[in-house]
Amino acid sequence: MEKKKATVPLVCHGHSRPVVDLFYSPVTPDGFFLISASKDASPMLRNGETGDWIGTFEGHKGAVWSCCLDANALRAATASADFSTKVWDALTGDELHSFEHKHIVRACAFSEDTHLLLTGGAEKILRIYDLNRPDAPPKEVDKSPGSVRSVAWLHSDQTILSSCTDMGGVRLWDVRTGNIVQTLDTKSPMTSAEVSQDGRYITTADGSTVKFWDANHYGLVKSYDMPCTVESASLEPKFGNKFVAGGEDLWVHVFDFHTGNEIACNKGHHGPVHCVRFSPGGESYASGSEDGTIRIWQTGPLTPGEPEGLSPNGSLEKEKANAEEDVSRRIEGFHIADEAKSKGKEEAGDEL
Repeated sequence: MEKKKATVPLVCHGHSRPVVDLFYSPVTPDGFFLISASKDASPMLRNGETGDWIGTFEGHKGAVWSCCLDANALRAATASADFSTKVWDALTGDELHSFEHKHIVRACAFSEDTHLLLTGGAEKILRIYDLNRPDAPPKEVDKSPGSVRSVAWLHSDQTILSSCTDMGGVRLWDVRTGNIVQTLDTKSPMTSAEVSQDGRYITTADGSTVKFWDANHYGLVKSYDMPCTVESASLEPKFGNKFVAGGEDLWVHVFDFHTGNEIACNKGHHGPVHCVRFSPGGESYASGSEDGTIRIWQTGPLTPGEPEGLSPNGSLEKEKANAEEDVSRRIEGFHIADEAKSKGKEEAGDEL
C-alpha cells in the first residue's frame, strides 16, 4: 500500500450535527458545486473545488437526509424528517416549492432533464413531481416493498432505482408502467447507490461489500469485500480505475477498480463516514461524517503517467476556479446577512 498518497484534506466546518449525504453538481460554466445534508436541518452549498461555503438553505424543521442539485446547479432539492421535500433556488437560497409527505422523506433526485423530482421515504411510496406543474398531484409509482433509503434516475429518465432501509436488494422500476423490471440482489440492506457519470455502472454499498453492476444489462461486474462495514462508495468518473469507500472505521479508503487492492487510506474523521462522493472531474472526492465535518481529498495522479495535481483539463481548471470565485462573490443574498446577524446575536449572548 502506498501510504504517501494519503493527502491532507480541505476540512469544511459549519454543520453542527452529522453529515449524512453529499452531492456534486456537474461542471457548469461557473464551475461545480457541492451540497451537503445534515441532521442539523441546515443543508449547505459550497464551491466544489475549494470547499468554501456559499450559503445555507434555511427552512427545514427536522434532519435533512438527502440533497441534490439539478444538472445546471440552478436548483437544489432536500428531503427531510419534517415530512417534506423542498426545492430551492441555488443562486439566492430562496425556497421555490415545498412538497408535503405523510412521513419522513429519506431520498430525492432530479431527473436528467431537470423537469422532474423523485422522492421516497418511510411511506414506502415513490413519487414523481412535475416541476413545471408543481401544484399538480405527483405520479405515484407502485408501492415499494419497504421504507425507501435511496433513489436515482437512469436510462435518460426512463428507469428509476430504489433501495430500502430494512431489506436487501436494489429495485429498478420502469417509469412508464410503474412496475419493477429488475432486482439486483444484495445480502444486506443497501446504504448507498450511485449511477456512474457515463451511465455504465451502478455502484452499491451493502454491509461490508461494494458492488459494481452493469447499468444496462444489470449483471454483476465486480464485488469486493471491504475491511469494515461501509456506508457509501463512489466510482472515479473520468477513467473508472479507482473507487472510494467509507464507513464505520472512520477512514476513507481508495481502491483499484480492477483488482480491489487498497491504494490509499485517508485518516482524519473522528466519527463514522456516512457518505463519499467523487467530484465530476475526478480530481478530488469528498467525505461526510458523524463528526459534522466534510473533508475534500485530492485524488493525486489520475493516470500512471500523469503529473501530480494536473487535471485532465489542464489550464482550463484555472479559468474554472476564477469563474467559481466570481460566482461566490455574486451570491451575496444567500442568507449571508442572516448568518452574520445570528452570529452577532450569539456573541452578544455570550457577553451577557
